[in-house]
Amino acid sequence: MKSHKHRGASAQGQSIPASLQVILQSFAGCFTAPGFENFVALISGWILCQGRHCISRVIQVAGGRGGAKHFSTLYRFLSRGRWSVDELGRGLFVALLRVLPEDIDAMVDDTLCRHRGPRIFGAGMHHDAVLSSYGRGAQAGRATFFSCGHCWVVLAVRVPLPWDLERGIAIPILFRLYRPKRLCDAASYRKRTELAHELVALLESWIPPGYRLCLSGDAEYASRALVPKLASATTFVGPIVMDAALYEPAGDYGGMGRPRKKGKRVDSPQQMAASASRWRTITVCAYGRRIEVKVKERVCLWYTVTGVRLARVVVSRDPKGRCADRAYFSTNPEMHAEEVLERFALRWLIEVSFRDVKQWMGAEDPQNGWSRGKRRGKKKPGPQARGERGKLAVQHTLPLAFTAYAVVVLWYLREGDAERDVSNRLKCAPWYRHKSAPAFGDMLVALRREAWAVRLLKHHGKKRVSAKLKRLLPDALLAA
Repeated sequence: MKSHKHRGASAQGQSIPASLQVILQSFAGCFTAPGFENFVALISGWILCQGRHCISRVIQVAGGRGGAKHFSTLYRFLSRGRWSVDELGRGLFVALLRVLPEDIDAMVDDTLCRHRGPRIFGAGMHHDAVLSSYGRGAQAGRATFFSCGHCWVVLAVRVPLPWDLERGIAIPILFRLYRPKRLCDAASYRKRTELAHELVALLESWIPPGYRLCLSGDAEYASRALVPKLASATTFVGPIVMDAALYEPAGDYGGMGRPRKKGKRVDSPQQMAASASRWRTITVCAYGRRIEVKVKERVCLWYTVTGVRLARVVVSRDPKGRCADRAYFSTNPEMHAEEVLERFALRWLIEVSFRDVKQWMGAEDPQNGWSRGKRRGKKKPGPQARGERGKLAVQHTLPLAFTAYAVVVLWYLREGDAERDVSNRLKCAPWYRHKSAPAFGDMLVALRREAWAVRLLKHHGKKRVSAKLKRLLPDALLAA
């Protein structure tokens, strides 16, 4: 990581709270001195921006009228800056280590950020999981939709929260833009699973001694393109198909020729569920509540995916019969069935983070990355990006939005008052009777309130009305 002097002065020049400056200072080694000033300006603007988070609005909020930074400087920071997104992720991971347990839970998934327009770099038609449906019941059909935009492969780590130690929150730290095969040459095309392995390998190289990594993913990432390539100390938890071919270990070899890699074939998860063996009822904490589940399990080889690495396969059944039987596996054969199900349930946290960043931080709003040039002739369907134009702007913008999301969480863990914010929220919205813990929106409002107080009260003439302004800020921010 880079090292430069006089970084503190750049952060001090911004009208942001000192508590936020301390957190932003931990990213100083990822940039040059001028680049760090741009980073602080954009992150503070991103956090304070209300409504649509297009880059122009973020810049307006960051500098206000007559800001110290010219708008073109901040645009160039995104479109031409040579700072590394991976180094930014490493700086974020180092900052998170203070609040991470020794057993690090990580999850990998992809998300679609919708963007329309033919000239934006990396955009293509992708499966839209939000609009698509899988159908319910025998007569319900499955509807599949596609949307134009950017597909990002994201790796996140789970951060336990003091008021929610069992579940916590997922903080995305590493990102890769997936480009459809038909939009790039054969040499540069990589599958989503290959991009995911690249991200996991980076995270594995950063983990200090004494920490252990448990990675979870959905059916796409529970594949031979990712699982066999993981480090031996990394555990993977994911779903397994019900008709998977399972085998016993090969056992000792005493003959001639190549040793066997797998032993006798055993029952598939579907056959395990239909067998006469008894189900065992367990209680697991999943998706924020405790539920009872019936399970059957065995240790075996799923040679197609895990190779010669032993796995614990767990078949689950809903005692009330509302869901079909499902199966999961862990590459750690010593992991109990309860832990396998709970670890996989934690994967949903990354979906919550995707929703929060898109709704609260406007991850889909920026439109930078367009390739400008001569006016087009006749319109043609589909993406028509011009070479590599706009590549850096696209690759820099979304990680910056997720970094702003992480900064809000880090600040709240240090400075937030959960009990006070929940109480204030219930006063404003008494119909949320079930609310007992702050959500990300409450964390963001708390930081905005603190930041706007610093901006509004930095002039000596306003100190007399400081108490009144602080009381009015929550309502003003809600109405903005």
